[in-house]
Amino acid sequence: MSLTDKVSLITGGVKNLGAQTAHQLAGEGSHLALHYHTSTEEQVNELSKSLKAKNPSIKVSFYKGDLTGAAAVTKLFNDVKKDFGKVDIVINTVGKVLKKPITEISEEEYDTMFAVNSKTAFFVLKEAAIHVSDGGKIISLVTALLGAFTGYYTSYAGSKAPVEHFTRGVCKELQARRVSVNNVAPGPMDTPFFYPQESPEAVEFHKSNGMGNRLTMVEDIAPLIRFLVTEGGWITGQTIFANGGYTTR
Repeated sequence: MSLTDKVSLITGGVKNLGAQTAHQLAGEGSHLALHYHTSTEEQVNELSKSLKAKNPSIKVSFYKGDLTGAAAVTKLFNDVKKDFGKVDIVINTVGKVLKKPITEISEEEYDTMFAVNSKTAFFVLKEAAIHVSDGGKIISLVTALLGAFTGYYTSYAGSKAPVEHFTRGVCKELQARRVSVNNVAPGPMDTPFFYPQESPEAVEFHKSNGMGNRLTMVEDIAPLIRFLVTEGGWITGQTIFANGGYTTR
């Protein structure tokens, strides 16, 4: 579908993949509702200027908040509907990573991982199912570790795994409204999200498993998201692994 005058809500939309996706959709004429939590005001202002420079005709609004509570997710959707009048596309990029042996993971860490990666995704899907326009698109970001198994990421991959099942169920519930619902599963991405928990040796290992001996880039994934909300609308209920062969077995 054409994105001209459509309204796209991107959670985690101010930096990394969220910001790159915002640029892709701005180029297609979509208005943008961009949520953020930990981004700085400087990052917000910089992105706002660059998006307006890319397409002066679109409206861009920003919404700050922690989405690990259902009420906060409801408020976000209500605020976007109030400001834009509708929501056509929802893209959830919110996520948190933890690399630890299971023997060292505390209950608090477990609860935090599932609150960010699973609970937030569930309630974003719920509100999207309520508010998204007929013929709309919903996309959740998961991880290549759902198909490439490694130690120390048990809580991370485990907290992303339920999103696949949420997506399959929601896609069936929304078929009659022609709403497509999918997941995108990137490989380890070359962003500040990736490096803090990795040693130099681990970084090289992850690179060696990708095509061209490199990590996934946000520039690899954002065009795929653009495709799924435009020409790829017939795809639904799927998890698309885009990781340069990282999951090949």
